[in-house]
Amino acid sequence: MALPRRAMEQMGFATCCLMCDAKDVAGSERCRNCINKHAKSRERLNQGPPKTKADRLAREFITMLAQPSKYIDDSEHGESMIYYASLIDKHNGVSPAKTAEEIERRFKELRLKKNKSIIRDVANQNKWNDNPPDFFEREELLQLITEDIIKDDKKWDNLLSEVGKLLEEEDN
Repeated sequence: MALPRRAMEQMGFATCCLMCDAKDVAGSERCRNCINKHAKSRERLNQGPPKTKADRLAREFITMLAQPSKYIDDSEHGESMIYYASLIDKHNGVSPAKTAEEIERRFKELRLKKNKSIIRDVANQNKWNDNPPDFFEREELLQLITEDIIKDDKKWDNLLSEVGKLLEEEDN
């Protein structure tokens, strides 16, 4: 088993290195050949929309290999994905949970882990993102928002009173 090369990890093929039977020598001829061939095949697959079912299937497999833990529930490839995910976990120093307490702790950690999104982080740069405004801030905002509405309400009241006067004049 060879350690994953950075280029292979970036392409999503770390599992290929972890299953490789070559000696773990960075920069070896075999590593360079694999990296070049995988890069070319990935590039070929990503040119334009898939033309055949085989193209779609190959793209699916690449996606699955890049993140095998997301596809462990796949009906056909789930077992392989579990195996690949365990290889990557072992390489990263993550051992499978063995006790109920470990499982609960890992689920709790996952629940507390915040999903990162650059778009969300940039878009939500307001002071109330994590803490909602207090009572006084809400009142101040409400006053700013409804100020124009109150002015418009007075215009509406004036209009209604004029209509009322016109109706009274008609009745007389």
